[in-house]
Amino acid sequence: MSTKALTPRVDRLEAVLAEFIQSTTRSLNQLSFEMKEFKDEMKEFKDEMKEFKQEMLVFKEETIKDRRNMNKQWGELANKMGTLIEDLISPAVRPVMTAYFGEPIESIAIHFRRFDKKTKLRGEFDCVAVSASYVFLVEVRSTPRKEYIRELIDEKIPEFKVLFPEFSHLKIIPVLGSLRFDEKFIPVATADNVFLMGFREWEYMDLINYEELTGKPGPNYKGDI
Repeated sequence: MSTKALTPRVDRLEAVLAEFIQSTTRSLNQLSFEMKEFKDEMKEFKDEMKEFKQEMLVFKEETIKDRRNMNKQWGELANKMGTLIEDLISPAVRPVMTAYFGEPIESIAIHFRRFDKKTKLRGEFDCVAVSASYVFLVEVRSTPRKEYIRELIDEKIPEFKVLFPEFSHLKIIPVLGSLRFDEKFIPVATADNVFLMGFREWEYMDLINYEELTGKPGPNYKGDI
């Protein structure tokens, strides 16, 4: 092939190549522009998400604070009206004991009374809950004192054993319930093997001294069972 015949083909190839390079450059420039737009949009989205998370954190903190205040006011009102057992303690017994002892509560009763004609013994118990292996004997006091622990151990438990022999095959779990407990009171109850059930920082009812008494970590209970 002569040089004259080859020259037009080379010229066309160079033209095609030049057009390809220009097209590719335009595409790359367009892609670069779009990528920049995408990055800007992602940054804006991340900023919005950060702001949203901060707003949700504030909302959560306000909700917790409101719940604590509501629980405190509710507890104080129930205490004044003498409905502490019905309004706060007994509704919490089922979920709390189920969470900590791993057995569903089969029956529960408040102001549980019985009179034994033979012994003339009469007893009343604030709240009694029964599971497959345990009977939870819950006594409620608005102001916890050391003498109430002795009363629960020395009087209430022996009375319960006499009046309710049908539960003799179950392990009795003594529980003292109240709105809250002073830090100095907790080791006193723990030393006598009495569980304390009260508000955990005014958020939810919980067993306050479970770990101290059993030596085992409690469940991750947050009042949501």
